[in-house]
Amino acid sequence: MADINRALLSGRLTRDAELKYTAGGQAVCKFSIAVNRRRKNGDQWVDEPNFFDVVLWGRQGEALNQYLIKGKTVTVDGELRQDRWEQDGQNRSKIEVVANTIVLGGNPGGGGNSGGASGGGSRVNAGGNAEGGYSGGDRDRWSAPGNAGATDRSGPETREAPPDDGFTDDIPF
Repeated sequence: MADINRALLSGRLTRDAELKYTAGGQAVCKFSIAVNRRRKNGDQWVDEPNFFDVVLWGRQGEALNQYLIKGKTVTVDGELRQDRWEQDGQNRSKIEVVANTIVLGGNPGGGGNSGGASGGGSRVNAGGNAEGGYSGGDRDRWSAPGNAGATDRSGPETREAPPDDGFTDDIPF
């Protein structure tokens, strides 16, 4: 049986992304996201934030750095990597998510989620190429421009927006 290493996270950026370059000239974009976990505390449900460091390499990191700002909603599809080093004679380690695909969501302070009927998300694959947009939040609605076999479903969307449930998804930091 083969080992599986895949991480799929959706949350909000806790800080603006940082773009740096290695000595060899490779771009490295790093940011952190907060993903809330709901749990019951007595009679009430509370959100418990979990924080994850994410790394984007190459052209994708260069292209998305300007859009990865604090508070923005993103979905990250990637794999976990453990970084190990020695500091002051102590062995240290840190686990990061190395992203393969990023889906940009709503703007900070916008209060909206791009997965709704209004759409508006952008998806970028590991090569840094945009893969169209989506409407209605359906995963099968993605179409890659110039990709043979992909179906272009652009045009007016006839769905109505879901009713407002009064829920605000602001992160208090």
